[in-house]
Amino acid sequence: MEYKLTFNHYQQGLEQGKFLGLKCNACDSVIFPPAAVCRECGSTDLTPTELSGKGAIRTFTVIRVAPEGRKPPYIVAMAELDEGPWALGNLVDMAPEQADMGLLGKRVTLGSHVVKGDTYATDDTHVLTFTLKAP
Repeated sequence: MEYKLTFNHYQQGLEQGKFLGLKCNACDSVIFPPAAVCRECGSTDLTPTELSGKGAIRTFTVIRVAPEGRKPPYIVAMAELDEGPWALGNLVDMAPEQADMGLLGKRVTLGSHVVKGDTYATDDTHVLTFTLKAP
């Protein structure tokens, strides 16, 4: 199976401030982060595409008991991107104790930061972040 967008290319995009996903040529849905098949129709006819890096928070949680190597508390959010897919990332510009239901629907801009390797992942990786967008 040929991967149209590899994990390394996705990571390189994040490092450069680009949000690379895939557009399904069969149903026009956008897949982000990339996957081998379309999540909507199962097609493998996919084309790499760059996303706008904007979206809205749909849900979130405050992590108070973190996995090994992470320092709580921090906010994990899920945002619906303007192109349609939902993405998971850390909300980085808000103190966790200030998080409340008013976050739902707030506009965000995507970014990324490096997470150091740990017991389970030896390599450093870029992970998605969200910052609140001024109204």
